[in-house]
Amino acid sequence: MISYKSFLIKYGEIGCKGKNRYKFEDALIKQIKHMLHDVDGKFEVTKEHGRIYVDTEGDYDYEDTVDALKRVFGIVTICPVVRMEKGISYEELKSAAVSYMREVYGEKESVTFKVDTRRADKSFPGTSETINADIGEAVLNGCPNTGVDVHHPEVMLHVEIRDSFSIYSVSIPGPGGMPIGTNGRAMLLLSGGIDSPVAGYMIAKRGVLIEAVYFHAPPYTSERAKQKVVDLAKLVARYAGPVNLHIVNFTEIQMAIYETCPHEELTIIMRRSMMRIAEAIAKKTGSMALITGESIGQVASQTVQSLICTDEVCTMPVFRPLIGFDKQEIIDRSEMIGTYETSIEPYEDCCTIFVAKHPVTKPLPEHIRKSEGKLSGTMDEMMKRALETAERILCT
Repeated sequence: MISYKSFLIKYGEIGCKGKNRYKFEDALIKQIKHMLHDVDGKFEVTKEHGRIYVDTEGDYDYEDTVDALKRVFGIVTICPVVRMEKGISYEELKSAAVSYMREVYGEKESVTFKVDTRRADKSFPGTSETINADIGEAVLNGCPNTGVDVHHPEVMLHVEIRDSFSIYSVSIPGPGGMPIGTNGRAMLLLSGGIDSPVAGYMIAKRGVLIEAVYFHAPPYTSERAKQKVVDLAKLVARYAGPVNLHIVNFTEIQMAIYETCPHEELTIIMRRSMMRIAEAIAKKTGSMALITGESIGQVASQTVQSLICTDEVCTMPVFRPLIGFDKQEIIDRSEMIGTYETSIEPYEDCCTIFVAKHPVTKPLPEHIRKSEGKLSGTMDEMMKRALETAERILCT
């Protein structure tokens, strides 16, 4: 088995950023270094004319390295490469290609291949086509189990001739998206359910730094329910980078709403209170939007009419990346990112404790405002206390 010492990192959308591309490349490099910080081994991350390389020094854990890189937003493809410094001869390049094919595919009974050369350094002799033919001939002569198939090859043997030379054939999919920190900051309303961690992941994938807020209602919700949300924030942080989780004691507000407002409107009024608090914390943290895991029609508080009532209290935009997903699609995504098993742990949050038997599905804003008016003398003070007593936990 070949021992790779370098990885070629390919990106997608970043390449369309024109004169600002270097900023996105630098942000991507910063995130790669962050993700590799806890992986055993020494790594050097460099960029070279539209390419980013991760070079290793000494022993390192290949599987852990690939796993870390697969969680870096902005990476489209991870290619383990044999990398050689500029200055080798044409014969040495052909010999390296033969050795690569022997080490990677030598145990196969038969394998078809095609050579694809990118000759960015025009001082290197020949053309891409002649290099393809010469390396192909060398591989055929040096590896008896190989055959050429230019239309549907099993192996695409890539040769890149730049400031350094690279040979590779393995392409591992990355998560895509944009590097973290290139598109501002937003506040995620994080519950203990399946949806909100997926929503946070999807917005982080677009380069947005994530803050999170969780509404805790002791003694109706347990410390284990709180820990479950901390665990979910840490799982999101594996992709999004460190997440500040703001834990708000919601009991006083929730009980006041429960005792004062019509029960069929409880969920909507509680949700409006959460959005107000989340926005207040968002403004303090420099966040520019709110993120929720709502999907149209999934529950009574997520009908179009209910969402209109919820949005009425917000001045910030509300991002709902799951708005058109059905439940199975959300579950599939949560399993992919590793949050599903934690989300289904049987510890209820404050949204599931106080649920009306017959919640309103088509609330009218004027009716909701009238019901909230019964709390006008105390709500501001309760919100102030909730904000002043909020706890912050850094989840990494």
